[in-house]
Amino acid sequence: PMAAAEPAARKRRPKGHFAAAAGRAKRPRGGGRQLEAGMRGILITCNMNERKCVGEAYSLLGEYGDLLYGPEQFSDHEERLSGSDREEDEDDVEAALKKEVGQIRASTEQKLRRFQSVESGANNVVFIRTQGIEPENLVHHILKDMHTTKKKKTRVILRMLPISGTCKAFMEDMKKYTETFFEPWFKAPNKGTFQIVYKARNNSHMSREEVIKELAGIVGSLNPENKVDLNNPQYTVVVEIIKTVCCLSVVRDYVLFRKYNLQEVVKSSKEDAQQNPSTLTEEQNSEVVKAETEEEEKSSKEENK
Repeated sequence: PMAAAEPAARKRRPKGHFAAAAGRAKRPRGGGRQLEAGMRGILITCNMNERKCVGEAYSLLGEYGDLLYGPEQFSDHEERLSGSDREEDEDDVEAALKKEVGQIRASTEQKLRRFQSVESGANNVVFIRTQGIEPENLVHHILKDMHTTKKKKTRVILRMLPISGTCKAFMEDMKKYTETFFEPWFKAPNKGTFQIVYKARNNSHMSREEVIKELAGIVGSLNPENKVDLNNPQYTVVVEIIKTVCCLSVVRDYVLFRKYNLQEVVKSSKEDAQQNPSTLTEEQNSEVVKAETEEEEKSSKEENK
């Protein structure tokens, strides 16, 4: 009987073992960290190669993050310690060495505490959580620079959307959250023309029409002078829903910067010559909108297969 029990036990074990291994294999990027309400960051869409997309994102955000906010301040103390020339007894040397090893380990474990990739919950979408920076300013700065220089800096990243607020993707939560979230842009005396763009992934319980209607109502209630403008609004309210998380931001120059598409913004076109958002005619803008709607319809068909 002993011998008979043994193979059975051996057979049983791998099941959980493989499941755990498969779980690990599926989640290389976020190390188990997932997009959740309360995070801020940058939502990035790509075509197929997510791992490469994360690499591109770190490099691009690192470059502009350092430019705008200075290099990350986290190894200062250790550098002073290891660079110091004073005589040290062995204990100090050992302590300094330990610190240095710790510092190297910390920096290789994604030294970018400023930027940290987390699981987004949707295919071809990467979410980079940000710490201590304004996602809207940083992304606007990147797009403005790429729009001006026309220098292509990425291959797999398509769109880069700042996300400065997240809440649960249920109507009540969203209403409560956006009443405060929209204030800096839309609460009197502030006002502006606006449009709302909406995209849901892996979520079937929200209605696009209802969300747009409710959020537009909230913007209107903050200041009746806020007006909808679908051609060339000052502000675009971006609503990206993934599973049960609603990601929000209010961005400028959405039309000029080709819906924050890094591939499109570096292409030259006639209206770029004037460098002026308002040079987009209604006709051109509706073309842009039409193209995007087609692209999104296509991608949502793929997702729903």
